[in-house]
Amino acid sequence: MIAVGLALLMAVSVWGVFAGIRMYRAEAKLPNDLVLALEVGSTRTGAVDSLIDRMGMRYAPTVLRLMGPKQVAKYRRKIDLAGNPGGLTINRYAARRAVYGFLGTVGFLVFLLRGQILVALLLLAFGAFWTEVGIWSAIRVRKDVIERTLPDFLDVLAVVVSAGLGFRQALDRVASKYEGPWADELRITLRQMDLGMSRRQAFAELRRRNDSEQVAMFVTALQQGEELGAPIVDTLVSLAKDMRRTDAQNARRKAARAVPKATMMITTFMVPATLLLLAAGLLLGSGTDFGTITGK
Repeated sequence: MIAVGLALLMAVSVWGVFAGIRMYRAEAKLPNDLVLALEVGSTRTGAVDSLIDRMGMRYAPTVLRLMGPKQVAKYRRKIDLAGNPGGLTINRYAARRAVYGFLGTVGFLVFLLRGQILVALLLLAFGAFWTEVGIWSAIRVRKDVIERTLPDFLDVLAVVVSAGLGFRQALDRVASKYEGPWADELRITLRQMDLGMSRRQAFAELRRRNDSEQVAMFVTALQQGEELGAPIVDTLVSLAKDMRRTDAQNARRKAARAVPKATMMITTFMVPATLLLLAAGLLLGSGTDFGTITGK
């Protein structure tokens, strides 16, 4: 049975190499966003991701059809929230899902034939969820970075606006001095406004692309200030203070949740281990003859 499994694995590996070479050299018609992603991918992704994209690009349309419109819209939303890490698009996601799914399924079958059920299940989970893990991690990191950057950005923007620049020019000036996901989001918003989109709609798109309470507060405050005619400087300063107050409250809540977890870890692992260590030290230091106790 082991020999059959190894032979199957070698046959699949050889087929995969030749199929990959054939797909790499074939002239397949690709979706526009996937073509763009592959063109810029060498500068935004690693060699492994680029290779996987090229191997799976032929099957991306099939994966998207199997996912259905609702799932495609759901994952497109997730990719937007993650900030398109490494030039990731919905078609590129489908290509990676096809490759990882194939590798996970083949690994599952091979190790299942060898009787290693745990490894087989791990490989199946890898094929099913590895791409989602990367997106989920990118969403969390990006959200944290944006929420840390936003209060300081608003303070600087308020100073620049109070110096006499218009809001549009001040936003462009301050965004050019920042780097990271928040600066990228602002550049996208400014570009949309340059292309004719209204300021209200552009900032609504900014809120849609970011699942962050602070970004929603920023956009809502700007829109309400525009409707009510409130001074933009006062709005920005007040908003920055509210965000810092919210950050402090969130930090206190996280600290409060961490105390029971730390207590559980100490009482479950550290206290018993310390007691065992003390008891062993006392027993060994007492000079007790264990031979008399055991009768040997």
